[in-house]
Amino acid sequence: MLNSLNKPVHILGIESSCDETGAAIVDDSGRVLADVVQSQVKLHAPYGGVIPELASRDHLRNALPVVREALARAAITLAEVDGIAVTHRPGLVGALLVGVQLAKGLAWSLGKPLVGVDHLVGHLLAGFLRRTASSKAPEFPFVALLASGGHTAIYRVDGPHARQMRELGATRDDAAGEAFDKVGKLLGLGYPGGPLIDMLAQKGNPHAVPFTVPMASTRSFEFSFSGIKTQISQLVHDHGAPKTEESLADICASFQAAVTSVLAKKLVAAAMREGVTHVVLGGGVAANRELRARTYELASKHGMIAVLPELASCTDNAAMIAYAGLMRLVSGERDGWDLIATSTTSLPRMTRKGRGPR
Repeated sequence: MLNSLNKPVHILGIESSCDETGAAIVDDSGRVLADVVQSQVKLHAPYGGVIPELASRDHLRNALPVVREALARAAITLAEVDGIAVTHRPGLVGALLVGVQLAKGLAWSLGKPLVGVDHLVGHLLAGFLRRTASSKAPEFPFVALLASGGHTAIYRVDGPHARQMRELGATRDDAAGEAFDKVGKLLGLGYPGGPLIDMLAQKGNPHAVPFTVPMASTRSFEFSFSGIKTQISQLVHDHGAPKTEESLADICASFQAAVTSVLAKKLVAAAMREGVTHVVLGGGVAANRELRARTYELASKHGMIAVLPELASCTDNAAMIAYAGLMRLVSGERDGWDLIATSTTSLPRMTRKGRGPR
């Protein structure tokens, strides 16, 4: 067993599920020794979204240099690494294959154990990463909101393994991050829209535009964001693009307030129903300043502890993959050379897509 060694356990994590090529070194306390991310935002920005073939080619160019850089920053050699963890699901299959094949090659040549990691599990465990001395980890069990460009769901997390994670509710249509990016495109902000909307919203009036948020009731932990996207599309169609910076900021602030309020309210309501005292944010949307503030304020109001991972732990990164993989390794789990890349998550889905009663 790795955790029986009389020395810290170090693992190399590799992430290539979408448009970020990442490599990181993490130890068994969750301390991040190095975390390198090569972003492809500029590559895909002219197309308004991620182009899978371009993403795969860029991963091929950058995977080895990123691994070398992570090892250099951590001042550790491949021979000193105790295992290799790699994202193998879910994601763009062509992009995932680059990371999986690299991880297999390294593990085979070095005689190191290999573990595949579910990208969503990585996000749900990102709160355990220690990037600074003041980092505080959640306590099991906790309820987590995973909100990103491709996924939005609330989970009860009883332990560090996928089998200990249960979906309490998810989006029926668009993910929250997807809605941010599509609204950014409708408003002429370019790609990715989320960070730009967050920035502009700080200058706007969140009550200026009375958007209706579908499924706002906390009696259900399901979400729907296609409707509010359609409201903005209709607004632009009827009145044209915002003509002043003030009106643009007001739309961004109103949209962001509607989305973040329902995310925070349902997260805390789910934790109350489950009887847990810790709530956690994960995924790229967890970097949104208003969502972080709302979650902290609402959790505190109900006597809960909100764990808000550092911004570098929210967006796609290899450190969370390394930590999730390390949890598998210290439990004695290993994967073979038949490890595959797949677009589906290992976490069971409880929420059915589409309209209508459940």
